[in-house]
Amino acid sequence: MGNEIRQWTNSFPQFSFIFTDIEELDITKTNDVSAFIEKHRPEFIINTAGYTAVDKAEDEKEQAMLVNALAVKNLVDAAAQTNACFIHISTDYVFDGKKTKPYLEDDAVNPISVYGETKLQGENIVLSYKNGIVVRTAWLYSSFGNNFVKTMLRLSTEKSELRVVNDQIGTPTYAADLAMALLQMINKIATNSQNFVGGIFHYANEGVCTWFDFAQKIMDFGNRLTVVKPCTTADYPTKATRPPYSVLSKEKIKQAYGVNIPTWENALKRCLKVLNEKSQAKKNNGKTISK
Repeated sequence: MGNEIRQWTNSFPQFSFIFTDIEELDITKTNDVSAFIEKHRPEFIINTAGYTAVDKAEDEKEQAMLVNALAVKNLVDAAAQTNACFIHISTDYVFDGKKTKPYLEDDAVNPISVYGETKLQGENIVLSYKNGIVVRTAWLYSSFGNNFVKTMLRLSTEKSELRVVNDQIGTPTYAADLAMALLQMINKIATNSQNFVGGIFHYANEGVCTWFDFAQKIMDFGNRLTVVKPCTTADYPTKATRPPYSVLSKEKIKQAYGVNIPTWENALKRCLKVLNEKSQAKKNNGKTISK
């Protein structure tokens, strides 16, 4: 997410951006966070950090809690020092997935995994702050980092056939689109402080699919020959339980901040284009082109 926000900085020349990561700032260290915020005095803080290894979290609850909740408290307390607006990224995994229509922001939460539990605790900390905004997203992927899209593309070079679960329903989200939405929200607030609307918002790309549908489109749009076949969650057991349905309603964020949300298919095509361009650039790197 942080890298995707960085890609949009030229589109918002009215802002000065400060990017930091664990090498420079460990957000689990209270005093370090306080000193960093006091030094730079930002008007807006976006927390893109998170412990997101869903299955591993079942065995590493303390580490997940440290990053997803306690570190969030450090950031919120520091934000209060400068009265900064604090935007926090959360997850669809705070829901149990028992609904059959899109989740609203005020629907009852009931996480069914340690990851979901720790993210919910982080949400509650942010919501205790008057200038706090929680943006829940789902099935996040990007041209950066490790994610489902990159995994499918890699497996397509290793296997002729893949089985992917077809009974978990949600919506993929291209991190570049979420990054733009966050910056549009900030721009609206910065233009007029009365535009600030706090609380919880949902953001994912438009549309609904299963992981199987998503995998099929990755192969189709990426011109891969690997055959994708459906299976059930029971066929592919994981340590952490996933919500079977986690489609998010985006009406609130559209009305409050006027963000435009592309379809997940459109978003996937754009991400694959970026990945292809990166791959070509890597191949060409170091080659001498003679005329």
